[in-house]
Amino acid sequence: MMIPPPCRRLLCMAVFLLGSTPLLARDYVFDTVHSHARFEVSHVGFSMAMGVFRGLEGGFSFDDDHWPQARCDVQIAVASLDMGDAAWRKKLLGKDWFDAEQHPRMRFECTGLEQIDERHGTLHGKLSLLGVTRPVALDLHFNRAGMHKFALQYVAGFSADATLKRSDFGMARFLPDIGDEVRIHLEIEATRRKK
Repeated sequence: MMIPPPCRRLLCMAVFLLGSTPLLARDYVFDTVHSHARFEVSHVGFSMAMGVFRGLEGGFSFDDDHWPQARCDVQIAVASLDMGDAAWRKKLLGKDWFDAEQHPRMRFECTGLEQIDERHGTLHGKLSLLGVTRPVALDLHFNRAGMHKFALQYVAGFSADATLKRSDFGMARFLPDIGDEVRIHLEIEATRRKK
């Protein structure tokens, strides 16, 4: 069947437009050995107490050519908290602090990623903690993406920082002696899913 010339032009234009549409962002799952969320908070003004959550679950979509397409859904097992001391960890998992029994998971859902330059961006999202959800923005550093020379898998890596107030989430125990402002730092490695 012959396609009339005007239709041929429209067909060629449609094929060109479809071919030039950006690909969907790639899907990644966390490498839980090399990913963690760390926090620091003032301990009566003497030092910055530090804790680490290692139980990151979920993943994200990211294409380094199309940052605004990025999506993520991250859940953190509260019981994965490491404080470097068993007694202190037990106290912080109790109802006055993280209340792990009633709220076993934290969740961060992305709402947008703004690219600043080739390596930096601002990741916007919603953090749910202790039954409260608040907007949080992270300063994101894109470390690299490429084939991992040892694992022989395609890996993407990021670092990110944010500051929030624990009182915004209803965690007000020992204010102001234990600081309200909490510094958050994330190190993320993730493996691209095989199609």
